[in-house]
Amino acid sequence: MLGIARSLLLFVAAGACEIGGGYFVWQWWRAGASWAVGLAGAALLVVYGVVPTYQPAHFGRAYAAYGGVFVVLAVLWGWAVDGIAPDRFDVAGGALCLLGVAVIMYWPR
Repeated sequence: MLGIARSLLLFVAAGACEIGGGYFVWQWWRAGASWAVGLAGAALLVVYGVVPTYQPAHFGRAYAAYGGVFVVLAVLWGWAVDGIAPDRFDVAGGALCLLGVAVIMYWPR
């Protein structure tokens, strides 16, 4: 169980780095934020590239499962940062994604 909790924490950390980094770059490039914001975004994206390497699974499995976590984190980011509340289809889709993550990463083999 501790291994699963660590793995989930790594997924959340990777998602925060990827979404946060992408958001900062977006703010710099599209919204006119300073170059420092863009640079911070680029740095977070580099960290995002490193964090998943700590997953116990091989690259393909870890990144496939991360995709499902990313979907949910992106919807939550949109809610928290942009004020766009998820609707029932977002919730249903996110639940399906997390089910896929559970099967890909944690189903006994």
